[in-house]
Amino acid sequence: MNGSLFAALSAGKDLERTALISGWERPLSYGALFAASARMANRLVELGVAPGDRIAVQTGKSAETLILYLAALRAGAVYLPLNTDYTPAEVSYFLGDAEPALFVVDPAATQAGEALVAPIGARLATLGTDGKSGTLIEGIDALPATFADVPRTADDLAAILYTSGTTGRSKGAMLTHGNLLSNARTLIDAWRFTAADELLHALPIYHTHGLFVATNVALLAGATIRLLPRFEPDAIFRGLETATVLMGVPTFYTRLLADPRLSRERTKGVRLFVSGSAPLLAETHRAWEAATGHRILERYGMTETNMNASNPYEGERRPGTVGPALPGVSIRIVEEATRTPLPAGQIGMIEVKGPNVFKGYWRMPEKTAAELKEDGWFITGDLGQLSVDGYLEIVGRGKDLVITGGLNVYPKEVETEIDALDGVAESAVIGVPDPDFGEAVTAVVVRAPGSAISESEIREALAARLARFKLPKRVLFVEALPRNSMGKVQKNLLRENALAAT
Repeated sequence: MNGSLFAALSAGKDLERTALISGWERPLSYGALFAASARMANRLVELGVAPGDRIAVQTGKSAETLILYLAALRAGAVYLPLNTDYTPAEVSYFLGDAEPALFVVDPAATQAGEALVAPIGARLATLGTDGKSGTLIEGIDALPATFADVPRTADDLAAILYTSGTTGRSKGAMLTHGNLLSNARTLIDAWRFTAADELLHALPIYHTHGLFVATNVALLAGATIRLLPRFEPDAIFRGLETATVLMGVPTFYTRLLADPRLSRERTKGVRLFVSGSAPLLAETHRAWEAATGHRILERYGMTETNMNASNPYEGERRPGTVGPALPGVSIRIVEEATRTPLPAGQIGMIEVKGPNVFKGYWRMPEKTAAELKEDGWFITGDLGQLSVDGYLEIVGRGKDLVITGGLNVYPKEVETEIDALDGVAESAVIGVPDPDFGEAVTAVVVRAPGSAISESEIREALAARLARFKLPKRVLFVEALPRNSMGKVQKNLLRENALAAT
Protein backbone atom coordinates (compact mmCIF):
# COMPACT_ATOMS: atom_id res chain seq x y z
CA MET A 1 0.00 0.00 0.00
CA ASN A 2 1.30 3.46 -0.91
CA GLY A 3 1.82 5.53 2.23
CA SER A 4 2.37 8.74 0.26
CA LEU A 5 0.68 11.88 1.51
CA PHE A 6 -0.31 12.69 -2.06
CA ALA A 7 -2.01 9.31 -2.47
CA ALA A 8 -4.29 10.26 0.43
CA LEU A 9 -4.80 13.85 -0.73
CA SER A 10 -5.92 12.69 -4.18
CA ALA A 11 -8.07 9.73 -3.15
CA GLY A 12 -11.83 9.90 -3.71
CA LYS A 13 -11.97 13.51 -4.85
CA ASP A 14 -14.70 15.13 -6.90
CA LEU A 15 -12.51 16.14 -9.83
CA GLU A 16 -14.99 18.82 -10.92
CA ARG A 17 -14.96 20.60 -7.58
CA THR A 18 -12.85 23.75 -7.22
CA ALA A 19 -9.63 23.08 -5.33
CA LEU A 20 -7.72 26.37 -5.61
CA ILE A 21 -8.63 29.93 -6.47
CA SER A 22 -5.81 32.44 -6.81
CA GLY A 23 -7.46 35.47 -5.30
CA TRP A 24 -10.61 35.91 -7.38
CA GLU A 25 -9.25 34.55 -10.63
CA ARG A 26 -7.80 31.34 -12.11
CA PRO A 27 -9.91 28.70 -10.34
CA LEU A 28 -8.45 25.20 -10.55
CA SER A 29 -10.59 22.09 -10.16
CA TYR A 30 -9.22 19.06 -8.37
CA GLY A 31 -8.86 17.38 -11.75
CA ALA A 32 -6.88 20.33 -13.12
CA LEU A 33 -4.77 20.52 -9.96
CA PHE A 34 -3.81 16.87 -10.17
CA ALA A 35 -3.03 17.15 -13.89
CA ALA A 36 -0.86 20.22 -13.24
CA SER A 37 1.01 18.44 -10.45
CA ALA A 38 1.59 15.46 -12.78
CA ARG A 39 3.12 17.74 -15.42
CA MET A 40 5.26 19.38 -12.76
CA ALA A 41 6.39 15.99 -11.45
CA ASN A 42 7.38 15.03 -15.00
CA ARG A 43 9.35 18.29 -15.23
CA LEU A 44 11.16 17.47 -11.96
CA VAL A 45 12.17 14.09 -13.35
CA GLU A 46 13.39 15.82 -16.52
CA LEU A 47 15.62 17.96 -14.31
CA GLY A 48 17.15 14.89 -12.74
CA VAL A 49 15.27 14.87 -9.43
CA ALA A 50 15.27 11.36 -7.96
CA PRO A 51 13.36 9.88 -5.00
CA GLY A 52 14.86 11.16 -1.76
CA ASP A 53 16.40 14.25 -3.36
CA ARG A 54 15.77 17.57 -1.65
CA ILE A 55 14.06 20.39 -3.55
CA ALA A 56 14.72 23.78 -1.94
CA VAL A 57 12.12 26.42 -2.81
CA GLN A 58 12.30 30.17 -2.19
CA THR A 59 9.50 31.65 -4.25
CA GLY A 60 6.47 33.84 -3.77
CA LYS A 61 3.10 32.45 -2.77
CA SER A 62 1.12 31.13 -5.73
CA ALA A 63 -0.91 28.21 -7.00
CA GLU A 64 2.16 27.11 -8.94
CA THR A 65 4.21 26.85 -5.74
CA LEU A 66 1.59 24.59 -4.19
CA ILE A 67 1.55 22.54 -7.40
CA LEU A 68 5.32 22.20 -7.05
CA TYR A 69 4.84 20.97 -3.47
CA LEU A 70 2.39 18.31 -4.65
CA ALA A 71 4.70 17.36 -7.52
CA ALA A 72 7.59 16.87 -5.11
CA LEU A 73 5.43 14.47 -3.06
CA ARG A 74 4.50 12.57 -6.21
CA ALA A 75 8.12 12.31 -7.35
CA GLY A 76 9.21 10.98 -3.95
CA ALA A 77 11.37 14.06 -3.34
CA VAL A 78 11.76 15.95 -0.07
CA TYR A 79 10.25 19.44 -0.12
CA LEU A 80 12.28 22.18 1.58
CA PRO A 81 10.48 25.55 1.68
CA LEU A 82 12.49 28.65 2.56
CA ASN A 83 11.20 31.96 3.84
CA THR A 84 11.21 34.49 0.99
CA ASP A 85 12.65 37.06 3.37
CA TYR A 86 15.86 35.11 3.99
CA THR A 87 19.00 36.84 2.76
CA PRO A 88 21.53 35.09 0.49
CA ALA A 89 23.85 34.69 3.48
CA GLU A 90 21.14 32.77 5.32
CA VAL A 91 20.09 30.69 2.31
CA SER A 92 23.67 29.63 1.67
CA TYR A 93 23.67 27.82 5.01
CA PHE A 94 20.42 25.95 4.28
CA LEU A 95 21.62 24.87 0.84
CA GLY A 96 24.99 23.78 2.14
CA ASP A 97 23.39 21.76 4.90
CA ALA A 98 20.54 20.14 2.93
CA GLU A 99 22.44 19.71 -0.35
CA PRO A 100 19.36 19.87 -2.58
CA ALA A 101 19.39 18.55 -6.13
CA LEU A 102 17.27 21.51 -7.23
CA PHE A 103 16.86 25.08 -6.00
CA VAL A 104 13.79 27.01 -7.19
CA VAL A 105 13.70 30.81 -6.99
CA ASP A 106 11.74 33.71 -8.40
CA PRO A 107 12.94 34.74 -11.88
CA ALA A 108 14.10 38.07 -10.45
CA ALA A 109 16.52 36.18 -8.18
CA THR A 110 18.20 34.18 -10.95
CA GLN A 111 21.62 35.78 -10.58
CA ALA A 112 21.69 35.40 -6.82
CA GLY A 113 20.42 31.84 -7.17
CA GLU A 114 23.18 30.89 -9.58
CA ALA A 115 25.80 32.09 -7.11
CA LEU A 116 24.18 30.07 -4.33
CA VAL A 117 23.96 26.75 -6.18
CA ALA A 118 27.47 26.90 -7.67
CA PRO A 119 29.30 25.68 -4.51
CA ILE A 120 26.98 22.68 -4.04
CA GLY A 121 26.48 21.64 -7.65
CA ALA A 122 22.68 21.88 -7.56
CA ARG A 123 20.52 22.80 -10.52
CA LEU A 124 18.65 26.11 -10.54
CA ALA A 125 15.11 26.65 -11.81
CA THR A 126 12.83 29.66 -11.60
CA LEU A 127 9.12 30.03 -10.88
CA GLY A 128 7.12 33.25 -10.91
CA THR A 129 3.86 34.03 -9.12
CA ASP A 130 1.90 34.98 -12.25
CA GLY A 131 1.38 31.45 -13.55
CA LYS A 132 3.31 32.27 -16.71
CA SER A 133 6.96 32.94 -15.90
CA GLY A 134 9.87 30.75 -14.89
CA THR A 135 11.97 28.01 -16.42
CA LEU A 136 10.11 25.42 -14.37
CA ILE A 137 6.88 25.91 -16.33
CA GLU A 138 8.21 26.79 -19.76
CA GLY A 139 6.55 24.38 -22.20
CA ILE A 140 5.07 22.41 -19.33
CA ASP A 141 1.70 21.98 -21.08
CA ALA A 142 3.41 19.66 -23.55
CA LEU A 143 4.30 17.23 -20.77
CA PRO A 144 1.98 14.32 -19.84
CA ALA A 145 -0.93 15.07 -17.50
CA THR A 146 -0.35 11.71 -15.82
CA PHE A 147 2.52 10.53 -13.64
CA ALA A 148 3.44 7.20 -12.10
CA ASP A 149 3.66 8.32 -8.48
CA VAL A 150 6.69 7.06 -6.59
CA PRO A 151 5.51 4.75 -3.80
CA ARG A 152 6.38 5.99 -0.34
CA THR A 153 6.05 4.46 3.11
CA ALA A 154 4.74 6.38 6.09
CA ASP A 155 8.31 6.59 7.38
CA ASP A 156 9.78 8.17 4.23
CA LEU A 157 10.63 11.87 4.35
CA ALA A 158 8.15 14.27 2.78
CA ALA A 159 9.69 17.57 3.87
CA ILE A 160 12.46 19.26 5.80
CA LEU A 161 11.65 22.53 7.56
CA TYR A 162 14.41 24.47 9.23
CA THR A 163 13.63 25.55 12.74
CA SER A 164 15.40 27.63 15.34
CA GLY A 165 17.12 27.04 18.63
CA THR A 166 18.93 29.27 21.06
CA THR A 167 22.46 28.29 20.08
CA GLY A 168 24.19 27.23 16.91
CA ARG A 169 22.62 27.18 13.49
CA SER A 170 19.11 26.28 12.36
CA LYS A 171 18.10 22.62 12.49
CA GLY A 172 16.33 20.78 9.69
CA ALA A 173 13.25 19.03 11.10
CA MET A 174 12.60 15.85 9.10
CA LEU A 175 8.86 15.29 8.57
CA THR A 176 7.56 12.06 7.13
CA HIS A 177 4.53 11.29 4.99
CA GLY A 178 3.05 9.59 8.04
CA ASN A 179 3.66 12.59 10.28
CA LEU A 180 1.86 14.97 7.93
CA LEU A 181 -0.98 12.64 7.00
CA SER A 182 -1.80 11.59 10.56
CA ASN A 183 -1.98 15.21 11.68
CA ALA A 184 -4.14 16.32 8.74
CA ARG A 185 -6.60 13.50 9.39
CA THR A 186 -6.77 14.37 13.07
CA LEU A 187 -7.43 18.06 12.34
CA ILE A 188 -10.15 17.32 9.79
CA ASP A 189 -12.06 15.47 12.49
CA ALA A 190 -11.24 17.91 15.29
CA TRP A 191 -12.21 20.99 13.28
CA ARG A 192 -15.08 19.40 11.29
CA PHE A 193 -13.65 20.05 7.83
CA THR A 194 -15.70 18.90 4.81
CA ALA A 195 -15.73 19.38 1.05
CA ALA A 196 -18.29 22.16 1.59
CA ASP A 197 -15.69 24.38 3.26
CA GLU A 198 -13.87 27.32 1.69
CA LEU A 199 -10.62 28.20 3.44
CA LEU A 200 -9.45 31.80 3.26
CA HIS A 201 -5.68 31.30 3.03
CA ALA A 202 -3.58 34.40 3.77
CA LEU A 203 -0.69 32.63 5.52
CA PRO A 204 2.79 32.12 4.05
CA ILE A 205 3.43 28.68 2.56
CA TYR A 206 7.03 28.25 3.70
CA HIS A 207 5.81 27.60 7.24
CA THR A 208 4.09 24.69 9.01
CA HIS A 209 0.88 26.64 9.60
CA GLY A 210 0.26 27.73 6.02
CA LEU A 211 1.76 24.77 4.15
CA PHE A 212 0.84 21.77 6.26
CA VAL A 213 -2.02 22.75 8.56
CA ALA A 214 -3.99 24.93 6.16
CA THR A 215 -3.16 23.33 2.80
CA ASN A 216 -3.02 19.65 3.76
CA VAL A 217 -6.19 19.78 5.83
CA ALA A 218 -8.23 21.60 3.18
CA LEU A 219 -7.05 19.39 0.30
CA LEU A 220 -7.49 16.16 2.25
CA ALA A 221 -11.06 17.21 3.04
CA GLY A 222 -11.75 18.08 -0.60
CA ALA A 223 -12.46 21.71 0.34
CA THR A 224 -11.73 24.87 -1.66
CA ILE A 225 -8.72 27.08 -0.89
CA ARG A 226 -8.92 30.77 -1.76
CA LEU A 227 -5.25 31.69 -1.96
CA LEU A 228 -4.36 35.29 -1.09
CA PRO A 229 -0.78 36.51 -1.61
CA ARG A 230 -0.62 37.91 1.90
CA PHE A 231 -2.71 39.30 4.73
CA GLU A 232 -4.39 42.50 3.59
CA PRO A 233 -7.62 43.70 5.28
CA ASP A 234 -9.48 44.66 2.08
CA ALA A 235 -8.87 41.21 0.62
CA ILE A 236 -9.80 39.50 3.89
CA PHE A 237 -13.13 41.29 4.12
CA ARG A 238 -13.89 40.42 0.51
CA GLY A 239 -12.92 36.81 1.14
CA LEU A 240 -15.15 36.60 4.21
CA GLU A 241 -18.16 36.97 1.90
CA THR A 242 -17.82 33.31 0.86
CA ALA A 243 -15.27 31.73 3.22
CA THR A 244 -16.27 29.32 5.97
CA VAL A 245 -12.84 29.11 7.68
CA LEU A 246 -10.02 31.59 8.32
CA MET A 247 -6.71 30.40 9.70
CA GLY A 248 -4.44 33.13 10.98
CA VAL A 249 -1.89 34.36 13.48
CA PRO A 250 -2.71 36.83 16.28
CA THR A 251 -1.59 39.72 14.07
CA PHE A 252 -4.50 39.00 11.71
CA TYR A 253 -7.04 39.34 14.47
CA THR A 254 -5.59 42.42 16.17
CA ARG A 255 -5.48 44.26 12.85
CA LEU A 256 -9.00 43.24 11.88
CA LEU A 257 -10.24 44.32 15.31
CA ALA A 258 -8.82 47.78 14.61
CA ASP A 259 -10.82 47.98 11.35
CA PRO A 260 -14.27 49.60 11.64
CA ARG A 261 -15.66 47.19 9.02
CA LEU A 262 -15.44 44.22 11.38
CA SER A 263 -18.90 43.19 12.53
CA ARG A 264 -21.19 40.22 13.16
CA GLU A 265 -22.75 40.76 9.77
CA ARG A 266 -19.37 40.60 8.00
CA THR A 267 -18.44 37.31 9.68
CA LYS A 268 -21.82 35.58 9.75
CA GLY A 269 -20.90 33.02 7.07
CA VAL A 270 -17.71 31.86 8.79
CA ARG A 271 -17.95 28.79 10.99
CA LEU A 272 -14.38 28.75 12.32
CA PHE A 273 -11.60 31.22 13.09
CA VAL A 274 -8.29 29.54 14.02
CA SER A 275 -5.25 31.22 15.57
CA GLY A 276 -1.78 29.82 16.07
CA SER A 277 1.98 30.19 15.57
CA ALA A 278 2.21 32.77 18.38
CA PRO A 279 0.42 33.39 21.69
CA LEU A 280 -3.04 34.92 21.40
CA LEU A 281 -3.72 37.38 24.20
CA ALA A 282 -6.82 36.59 26.24
CA GLU A 283 -7.97 40.19 25.70
CA THR A 284 -7.82 39.66 21.90
CA HIS A 285 -9.91 36.49 22.30
CA ARG A 286 -12.56 38.37 24.29
CA ALA A 287 -12.55 41.42 22.03
CA TRP A 288 -13.06 39.23 18.94
CA GLU A 289 -16.05 37.50 20.51
CA ALA A 290 -17.56 40.84 21.48
CA ALA A 291 -17.13 42.22 17.94
CA THR A 292 -18.17 39.17 15.91
CA GLY A 293 -19.95 36.70 18.17
CA HIS A 294 -17.26 34.10 17.30
CA ARG A 295 -14.79 32.54 19.72
CA ILE A 296 -11.36 32.11 18.14
CA LEU A 297 -10.04 28.54 18.31
CA GLU A 298 -6.44 28.63 19.51
CA ARG A 299 -4.16 25.63 19.07
CA TYR A 300 -0.56 24.65 19.76
CA GLY A 301 1.96 23.24 17.33
CA MET A 302 5.60 23.25 16.37
CA THR A 303 7.67 22.71 13.26
CA GLU A 304 8.82 19.36 14.68
CA THR A 305 5.35 18.10 15.57
CA ASN A 306 2.71 19.92 13.56
CA MET A 307 -0.34 20.31 15.83
CA ASN A 308 -0.34 18.95 19.37
CA ALA A 309 -3.29 20.53 21.15
CA SER A 310 -6.41 22.45 20.22
CA ASN A 311 -9.30 24.11 21.93
CA PRO A 312 -12.42 22.12 21.06
CA TYR A 313 -14.70 22.77 18.11
CA GLU A 314 -17.64 22.04 20.37
CA GLY A 315 -17.14 22.94 23.99
CA GLU A 316 -15.25 25.59 25.91
CA ARG A 317 -12.60 27.54 24.03
CA ARG A 318 -10.73 28.83 27.02
CA PRO A 319 -8.87 32.17 26.58
CA GLY A 320 -5.19 31.97 27.44
CA THR A 321 -4.98 28.24 26.74
CA VAL A 322 -4.36 26.09 23.67
CA GLY A 323 -6.83 23.41 24.73
CA PRO A 324 -6.38 19.70 25.42
CA ALA A 325 -4.14 17.30 23.51
CA LEU A 326 -5.47 16.29 20.10
CA PRO A 327 -6.70 12.70 19.69
CA GLY A 328 -3.76 10.33 19.29
CA VAL A 329 -1.33 12.86 20.79
CA SER A 330 -0.03 12.68 24.35
CA ILE A 331 1.13 15.74 26.28
CA ARG A 332 2.75 15.75 29.67
CA ILE A 333 4.45 18.29 31.94
CA VAL A 334 7.73 17.18 33.50
CA GLU A 335 10.38 18.47 35.82
CA GLU A 336 13.05 19.60 33.39
CA ALA A 337 16.13 18.07 34.97
CA THR A 338 14.72 14.62 35.81
CA ARG A 339 11.82 14.40 33.31
CA THR A 340 9.58 13.30 36.18
CA PRO A 341 5.89 13.93 35.32
CA LEU A 342 4.29 16.75 37.31
CA PRO A 343 0.67 16.94 38.51
CA ALA A 344 -1.95 19.32 37.13
CA GLY A 345 -1.36 22.96 37.97
CA GLN A 346 2.42 22.72 38.21
CA ILE A 347 4.65 24.44 35.65
CA GLY A 348 7.29 22.41 33.89
CA MET A 349 8.68 21.36 30.53
CA ILE A 350 6.15 20.28 27.90
CA GLU A 351 6.80 16.91 26.27
CA VAL A 352 4.82 15.50 23.34
CA LYS A 353 4.40 12.01 21.93
CA GLY A 354 2.44 10.74 18.93
CA PRO A 355 2.43 9.91 15.21
CA ASN A 356 2.78 13.63 14.46
CA VAL A 357 6.25 13.87 16.04
CA PHE A 358 9.05 14.28 13.52
CA LYS A 359 11.75 11.75 12.64
CA GLY A 360 14.65 13.86 13.90
CA TYR A 361 16.98 16.65 12.83
CA TRP A 362 18.68 16.42 9.45
CA ARG A 363 22.28 15.25 9.90
CA MET A 364 22.23 16.17 13.60
CA PRO A 365 22.09 12.87 15.52
CA GLU A 366 23.27 14.48 18.75
CA LYS A 367 20.55 17.14 18.64
CA THR A 368 17.99 14.48 17.79
CA ALA A 369 19.05 12.28 20.72
CA ALA A 370 18.95 15.25 23.08
CA GLU A 371 15.40 16.30 22.20
CA LEU A 372 13.67 13.20 20.80
CA LYS A 373 14.11 10.54 23.44
CA GLU A 374 14.18 6.78 22.96
CA ASP A 375 10.84 6.47 24.79
CA GLY A 376 9.20 8.51 22.01
CA TRP A 377 8.70 11.73 23.96
CA PHE A 378 9.85 14.96 22.31
CA ILE A 379 11.15 17.68 24.62
CA THR A 380 9.55 20.82 23.20
CA GLY A 381 11.55 23.42 25.11
CA ASP A 382 8.28 25.13 26.00
CA LEU A 383 7.16 25.59 29.58
CA GLY A 384 3.54 25.06 30.50
CA GLN A 385 0.97 23.64 32.85
CA LEU A 386 -2.09 21.43 32.47
CA SER A 387 -5.39 22.10 34.19
CA VAL A 388 -7.22 19.30 35.97
CA ASP A 389 -9.43 18.87 32.90
CA GLY A 390 -6.47 18.75 30.51
CA TYR A 391 -6.29 22.27 29.05
CA LEU A 392 -2.71 23.29 28.28
CA GLU A 393 -1.40 26.75 29.09
CA ILE A 394 1.92 27.85 27.60
CA VAL A 395 3.78 30.01 30.09
CA GLY A 396 7.18 30.48 28.48
CA ARG A 397 10.02 28.91 26.56
CA GLY A 398 12.98 27.31 28.18
CA LYS A 399 14.93 27.90 24.97
CA ASP A 400 14.27 31.66 24.93
CA LEU A 401 12.97 31.30 21.40
CA VAL A 402 11.23 34.42 20.13
CA ILE A 403 8.08 33.97 18.01
CA THR A 404 7.17 37.14 16.18
CA GLY A 405 4.22 37.24 13.81
CA GLY A 406 4.20 33.44 13.81
CA LEU A 407 7.87 33.15 12.76
CA ASN A 408 10.69 31.76 14.88
CA VAL A 409 13.74 33.85 15.73
CA TYR A 410 16.53 32.45 17.83
CA PRO A 411 18.42 35.06 19.81
CA LYS A 412 21.94 33.74 19.27
CA GLU A 413 21.88 34.45 15.54
CA VAL A 414 20.80 38.07 16.03
CA GLU A 415 23.19 38.56 18.93
CA THR A 416 26.12 37.31 16.84
CA GLU A 417 25.40 39.90 14.15
CA ILE A 418 25.01 42.74 16.66
CA ASP A 419 28.16 41.82 18.58
CA ALA A 420 30.16 41.99 15.33
CA LEU A 421 29.34 45.69 14.89
CA ASP A 422 31.93 48.32 15.70
CA GLY A 423 30.82 50.18 18.81
CA VAL A 424 29.07 47.19 20.44
CA ALA A 425 30.59 45.44 23.45
CA GLU A 426 27.90 42.78 23.84
CA SER A 427 24.19 42.21 23.40
CA ALA A 428 21.26 40.06 24.41
CA VAL A 429 18.11 39.50 22.36
CA ILE A 430 14.75 38.82 23.99
CA GLY A 431 11.09 38.63 23.08
CA VAL A 432 8.78 41.21 24.61
CA PRO A 433 4.98 40.66 24.52
CA ASP A 434 3.38 42.56 21.68
CA PRO A 435 -0.38 42.67 20.92
CA ASP A 436 0.21 42.73 17.16
CA PHE A 437 3.08 40.28 16.64
CA GLY A 438 2.74 38.09 19.74
CA GLU A 439 6.32 38.96 20.61
CA ALA A 440 8.58 41.75 19.44
CA VAL A 441 12.27 41.05 18.88
CA THR A 442 14.11 43.38 21.27
CA ALA A 443 17.87 43.87 21.53
CA VAL A 444 19.58 44.98 24.72
CA VAL A 445 23.00 46.40 23.88
CA VAL A 446 26.07 47.40 25.86
CA ARG A 447 28.06 50.01 23.92
CA ALA A 448 31.83 49.71 23.68
CA PRO A 449 33.77 52.35 25.64
CA GLY A 450 33.56 55.70 23.88
CA SER A 451 30.92 54.48 21.42
CA ALA A 452 27.77 56.41 20.63
CA ILE A 453 26.25 53.84 18.24
CA SER A 454 22.52 54.42 17.90
CA GLU A 455 19.43 52.28 17.50
CA SER A 456 19.00 53.32 13.87
CA GLU A 457 22.63 52.51 13.05
CA ILE A 458 22.29 49.02 14.50
CA ARG A 459 19.05 48.31 12.66
CA GLU A 460 20.47 49.63 9.38
CA ALA A 461 23.59 47.45 9.70
CA LEU A 462 21.51 44.34 10.44
CA ALA A 463 19.15 44.87 7.51
CA ALA A 464 21.72 43.53 5.04
CA ARG A 465 22.45 40.44 7.12
CA LEU A 466 19.13 39.30 8.55
CA ALA A 467 15.59 38.71 7.31
CA ARG A 468 13.25 41.53 8.22
CA PHE A 469 11.27 39.52 10.75
CA LYS A 470 14.50 38.95 12.72
CA LEU A 471 15.36 42.65 12.96
CA PRO A 472 14.91 44.12 16.46
CA LYS A 473 11.85 46.30 16.67
CA ARG A 474 13.53 48.08 19.58
CA VAL A 475 17.13 48.48 20.70
CA LEU A 476 17.64 49.31 24.36
CA PHE A 477 21.01 50.40 25.77
CA VAL A 478 22.34 49.41 29.21
CA GLU A 479 25.62 49.81 31.08
CA ALA A 480 25.96 46.05 31.67
CA LEU A 481 23.98 42.86 31.14
CA PRO A 482 22.70 41.23 34.35
CA ARG A 483 24.33 37.86 35.04
CA ASN A 484 23.97 35.11 37.60
CA SER A 485 26.80 33.53 39.58
CA MET A 486 27.60 31.23 36.67
CA GLY A 487 27.97 34.20 34.31
CA LYS A 488 24.77 33.46 32.37
CA VAL A 489 22.82 36.48 31.21
CA GLN A 490 19.55 36.73 33.13
CA LYS A 491 17.12 37.33 30.32
CA ASN A 492 14.16 37.23 32.66
CA LEU A 493 15.43 40.45 34.24
CA LEU A 494 15.98 41.99 30.81
CA ARG A 495 12.37 41.20 29.87
CA GLU A 496 11.09 42.76 33.09
CA ASN A 497 13.16 45.90 32.48
CA ALA A 498 12.07 46.09 28.84
CA LEU A 499 8.42 45.83 29.84
CA ALA A 500 8.92 48.55 32.45
CA ALA A 501 10.46 50.78 29.77
CA THR A 502 7.42 50.49 27.46
